[in-house]
Amino acid sequence: MNKSELIEALAKETELSKKDAGGAVDGLLKIIKQTLGAGKDIQLTGFGRFYVDEQKERKGRNPQTGAEMTIPAKNVPKFKPGKELKDTVN
Repeated sequence: MNKSELIEALAKETELSKKDAGGAVDGLLKIIKQTLGAGKDIQLTGFGRFYVDEQKERKGRNPQTGAEMTIPAKNVPKFKPGKELKDTVN
């Protein structure tokens, strides 16, 4: 499912116009980005948890030259599904 299909499904489920549903989806995505960007978690009980994980600096190799290099530390957004979501999928 892509973003436009999600908007269409949301509009149908909630009886909103596609424009209003699109605004809701865009607003939700913006809030998720801002919250994770601030280093905070988002916990949706039963659905899952969005959080930021810190990857430490590590050694790696350049695949073209084989030379050893240092891969810098970075923050990575992650999602951990909740029990209800896992049960629905399985």
